[in-house]
Amino acid sequence: MGKLTTHVLDTANGCPAKGMILRLYRGGKLLLKAKTNADGRVAAPLLEGRDFKAGKYRLEFSTAAYFKTKGAKLPKTPFLDVVTIDFGIADAKAHYHVPLLVSPYGYSTYRGS
Repeated sequence: MGKLTTHVLDTANGCPAKGMILRLYRGGKLLLKAKTNADGRVAAPLLEGRDFKAGKYRLEFSTAAYFKTKGAKLPKTPFLDVVTIDFGIADAKAHYHVPLLVSPYGYSTYRGS
């Protein structure tokens, strides 16, 4: 059975990004709004089973709001307000893991395992 998971690491502070708000969309429709736990993960898969389908998806991570809660001094217009990752699911039977490594001024992502 396929599933979609994520994990957010705060590279500026060297820790999991606890409390970051994220949103998942498919075809422009909001599927899920969640908050990361103490490990920087969402407790359950974002999608799995019948809800997990091939197609185009978007994950939006509220990075500026998160870093403000950590005491980061951001400009009025933050460099990264919301990090958006557009990605595709080709095989709905596979596990897709989308990690985000982020700081106030940069980020990296990849298809993890």
